[in-house]
Amino acid sequence: MSMADVSIVVLIALFVATLVPRFNLGLAALPAAFLVGLAAHRTADDVTAFFPGDFFVLIVGITALFAVAQINGTLDWLLDGMLRLVGGRALLVALVPFLIGAVLTAIGTLPAAATAIVAPIALGLAARYGIPPFIAAVLGITGIISGLLSPLAIYGTSARQLGDKLGIGLPDSAPISFFLGGLVAGLAVSAGCLVVGLRTGVMPRGRLEPTTPAGLLAASAPDGSGVDPGAETTAGRPVSTGAARLLTLVCLLAVVVHSVGFDVNIGYLGLTAAVVQQLALRLDPNEIISRIPWNVVLLIGGLLTYVGLMQDLGAFTRISDLLRVAGSPMLSLLVLCYIAGVTSFAASSIAVFATTMPLVPAVVAEGASPVGAVLAVALASILVDINPLGITGGLILGAAQPEDRARLFRQLLTCGLVSVVVGPGLACGVFGWW
Repeated sequence: MSMADVSIVVLIALFVATLVPRFNLGLAALPAAFLVGLAAHRTADDVTAFFPGDFFVLIVGITALFAVAQINGTLDWLLDGMLRLVGGRALLVALVPFLIGAVLTAIGTLPAAATAIVAPIALGLAARYGIPPFIAAVLGITGIISGLLSPLAIYGTSARQLGDKLGIGLPDSAPISFFLGGLVAGLAVSAGCLVVGLRTGVMPRGRLEPTTPAGLLAASAPDGSGVDPGAETTAGRPVSTGAARLLTLVCLLAVVVHSVGFDVNIGYLGLTAAVVQQLALRLDPNEIISRIPWNVVLLIGGLLTYVGLMQDLGAFTRISDLLRVAGSPMLSLLVLCYIAGVTSFAASSIAVFATTMPLVPAVVAEGASPVGAVLAVALASILVDINPLGITGGLILGAAQPEDRARLFRQLLTCGLVSVVVGPGLACGVFGWW
């Protein structure tokens, strides 16, 4: 067995081990890369050279920027403003989690962070207005999915950077195509969910009145206490001043303009904007640092280090040869989408996407569309996120009312299993030709 084959077996073992309680994939990936590297006569320095410093800066910079926005109260102020706009109209109330999720991820919030914000809002609205928790949860998650492939989001930036690094040949319009693809997919799932809810009668119609006396469950109140989203002060929530809001909005706008319009590194822009606000607003830097998801940084850093070693050993060439369906690039892409979808069901979708991307160039070389192939693999790994077994599902269940959790778990599990069967096929069939 060659070292390329050994690295593939170890990667499969790492993903299977995620089913074991207390096993951390990010923590295990770096030592796995080190040990496989030693067996392949690679030094520690050789292995360390594969560490993705650009992704480290990207994640730390973006999350630090939004940590400041949350600490100084601007993020809560923006979210509360969206809630006040819809009044009690049933359809608009139900769409609030979708809109908030889409906006958060589209402007760069990590999926886990966006879910942590959206889940309490979605389930709080469900409890307050009598909306089925499952529908509220699906709308919130699909909203997050809709924005994940924007040019500012982690998936969108990762897709472009990995595409360029792997030599896939993406056109300049690829970031817009990725964003539109994710938006179309999210809107389609949400529309289907609402239609089924309205047709079956479980989704209320018309203007709604609160069914509980408690206020809306805020994103920063995980203990389940109700708060009034329009209040000036709320327990556990920061109160933003006009000056803080203005500074934060100016910084966010500056990051967007410079990253999109002038192609400046968004990770460094985010870090710069975060430091400027921290100093100007006299915020505790430790509070910002503590909000950076170091587990995600370790996960992506460790896995991409291991993936870099696998590429050096020729593992992905080996996998491509095994998966290739001679004369049919779309069938090869379909197989790749199902690998991404099935693996993502129990593992981190961004990690699966990153480890699957090196297989895309071979499919593109056979004749598949570069944009379509990347988009199909990305959506195949994302669409299965509507399940209760990952971080997303855990945050959703944690925000639900205790009496709703058992039923919501069953509904999310059923939805997840269906999405594993249907999602990758639809992603390949609908978006593979883009």
